[in-house]
Amino acid sequence: MFSDVGSLELVTLVVLAVLLFGPEKLPEMIQNVAGFIRKVREFSESAKQEVRSELGPEFKDFEFEDLHPKTFVRKHLLDDGDLGLDEIRSALAPSGEFADVADAVRASAGEAGGGAVGAGRGPLTKAEQSEPAARSAFDPDAT
Repeated sequence: MFSDVGSLELVTLVVLAVLLFGPEKLPEMIQNVAGFIRKVREFSESAKQEVRSELGPEFKDFEFEDLHPKTFVRKHLLDDGDLGLDEIRSALAPSGEFADVADAVRASAGEAGGGAVGAGRGPLTKAEQSEPAARSAFDPDAT
């Protein structure tokens, strides 16, 4: 219960309890608080058992702590070998797709002209590159 409370905080709580309730009532208050905590734990355990029994035998190993998001991610993604971060990274990495596209472009360029820039021609001269009339216009309707 006091796992996150340091020794200074614990001493402060004890001193405040003694000042508020007095040394006569303090043992009675401690018993009341301990009884309340015990009843809450019993109620919690009985509720967990009831939920497990309602879920059936296939959920006999079900733990409510597994529903916490951090625990869920750790259990199902990080610790499990079926679907880890390496698989997610490789699935999201575009490098494989880029390599496929580059191979397709190289293959189509090789088929179109045997690696040459134009069909049966060398590279364009500076005059051909600068003259817009020398280049064929793009016609999207032409088939």
